[in-house]
Amino acid sequence: MIEVFFLGTGGTLPTAARGLPSVVLRKEGELVMFDCGEGTQFRYLSAHLGVNKRMKIFITHLHGDHVLGLPGLLMTFSVLGRERELEVYGPKGIREFVERVLALTAFEPEYDVRVTELRPGDVVRGRGYSVRAGEADHTVPTLAYSLEEDPKPGKFNVERALELGVPRGPLWKRLQRGQPVRLPDGRVVRPEDVLGEPRPGLKVVYSGDTRPCTSVVELARGATLLIHDSTFPSELRDKALEAGHSTVEEACRVALEAGVGYLVLFHLSARITDSEAVLREARAIFDRVLVAEDLMKLELRDSGELRVAWLRGRAA
Repeated sequence: MIEVFFLGTGGTLPTAARGLPSVVLRKEGELVMFDCGEGTQFRYLSAHLGVNKRMKIFITHLHGDHVLGLPGLLMTFSVLGRERELEVYGPKGIREFVERVLALTAFEPEYDVRVTELRPGDVVRGRGYSVRAGEADHTVPTLAYSLEEDPKPGKFNVERALELGVPRGPLWKRLQRGQPVRLPDGRVVRPEDVLGEPRPGLKVVYSGDTRPCTSVVELARGATLLIHDSTFPSELRDKALEAGHSTVEEACRVALEAGVGYLVLFHLSARITDSEAVLREARAIFDRVLVAEDLMKLELRDSGELRVAWLRGRAA
């Protein structure tokens, strides 16, 4: 399962209803954060995600609403006793940004901060997954990201395992993990002898700020979940074009073209105040859609099933 935590879902400036952009994915205890707008550390602590977890942070671009929360988060982690190295990734300029902020504030974290600049096409490996950087279409150089789980072992064939003389118990688990086993008579049974074809893992794509573009469509192709810029109401297409953002309708068209399982409308401007009206409009184009809300949590199962939950006791 992958859990998706929406810490901030607005864009440009915070409102009473929406903080600035930040999304955290949790997979087997490891955290992957996309963007870190101002105030992210407060929502992060509210979500009880932990300050000493294995963690990677991916910044899409250097506009303030996507990156100015990073210094505060780094400082909060240090004050609360983080010891584990923190990995930060982003476009050209992210290293200088972090280094200058730390120098000008005379702050030195109590843990290592490793900053890496990425270009479209670069891939960062994690435990059981990878994050691929793609090109978005915004007013400044901007990356989009795709987190893809490694392929999962195929279905275990119980009857075939018994025919081959593999006893129930630990040897079955080893085969399911992709490891060959040796039987007492010396024969070796390999995973491919008892497993079906590998199954694709889950795929979550985060667009960052972007116009609808081929590169994001291709990055999102077949994704389980697409989190896409939906800054403007559909009637403000000209404004969206000028500002390098997408409308609600355009985000839905991207989801259709990419063939994704679910779409979350994200980075909503203060102009969008009626989420239900937005949802009705979106579902007329793409029915498997949600409007992002602060402190919303999604649970993505291996089956592709999506469950909506809420942090801090909110009801769905």
